Amino acid sequence: MAALPESGTLAVFVLCATFAIVLVNLASLAVAAVRIGRRGRPSILPPGVPVSVVRPLRGIEAFSEETLRASFRLDYPAYELIFCVADAADPILPMLELMRADHPGIPSRLILGDERIGGNPKLNNCVRGWEAARHDWVILADSNVMMPADYIQQMQGAWRSDTGLVCSTPIGDRPDGFFALVECAFLNTLQARWQYAGEALGLGFAQGKSMLWHKPFLEARGGIRALNAEIAEDAAATKLVRAAGCRVHLVAAPFRQPLGRRSLGEVWSRQVRWARLRRVTFPLFFAPEIFIGALLPLTLAAVVLGGTEASALLAGAGAVWYGAEYGLAVRTGWPRSPRLLLAFLVRDALLPAIWASAWARTAIVWRGNPMDIRTRTPAPLETGPSAA
Repeated sequence: MAALPESGTLAVFVLCATFAIVLVNLASLAVAAVRIGRRGRPSILPPGVPVSVVRPLRGIEAFSEETLRASFRLDYPAYELIFCVADAADPILPMLELMRADHPGIPSRLILGDERIGGNPKLNNCVRGWEAARHDWVILADSNVMMPADYIQQMQGAWRSDTGLVCSTPIGDRPDGFFALVECAFLNTLQARWQYAGEALGLGFAQGKSMLWHKPFLEARGGIRALNAEIAEDAAATKLVRAAGCRVHLVAAPFRQPLGRRSLGEVWSRQVRWARLRRVTFPLFFAPEIFIGALLPLTLAAVVLGGTEASALLAGAGAVWYGAEYGLAVRTGWPRSPRLLLAFLVRDALLPAIWASAWARTAIVWRGNPMDIRTRTPAPLETGPSAA
């Protein structure tokens, strides 16, 4: 290899730091490849224990009919469905009522009107559904989660003696167009694999898409209103579970979220919103995120080190990194195509700007609702319209 620049100490430091970053990311990919899809010990929960599934709904999305219908097709002997809709004029209601009529054998209820416990619209929409749940085991599931037939069994399968909460990170599926593939690059081989790598180290983080709670456990710690301690209910859940001396565990195979078409603006706004939430709720974990993409650290190292051989070595490291990431998508059966490699590059080009934007502001807009994301004390309770 060509001689290093005169500032040899700096060059050695940069080279060592760069390859440490590469090795850490490769290790996270290896852990995720081993962990995802692996079936562990049988669930410690009694077989067929009754479960309440609470789904907050708002508006009609691209796959609403498909994801909603999946709720009624779960292969489980004892579950009830509770749908929460804040607005009585919501266009999702006719579709929901038709499905409820088509499945009279599945116990289901509709709760109209939210309860304003804070600035998180989804949490406000879930409160009354949580309180109406008849069973001790409750799943909170977002409207865009595609539930497989064994959805409940998979959630239960991750419950252990030290568990306080079981979750599933979302996996982008059925992308339509290049920027939907970029969103898959964010959700799947980046964010999901770090979730599973963190869990392997005992650092499981809650994800609000699918959450299995033992209701008495949460009720003993303030109930669902305790999740209003943070603007993101999953961040509050993580801290609550850890404070109780328990762990957040992830399902063996994360559930899919069909994406359809995505524009660059939609991908940007979602990722910035989530980054700001992570920065406010877990700043020490968020700070190193600028190095979780290959493009920035390898490019900076090439600039500092200079020389054709150094650049070729770093390019080879990048090829191994992206090759391993693509291999994870193949191993798990997640969306992949030759364009996914370009999507990795676009994602990593966006990461530094997203990271910087997360530090610059403490406000987000979610479904038209401006929200201050700084940690604050819970707001006074305000009750919405009556339940239906």
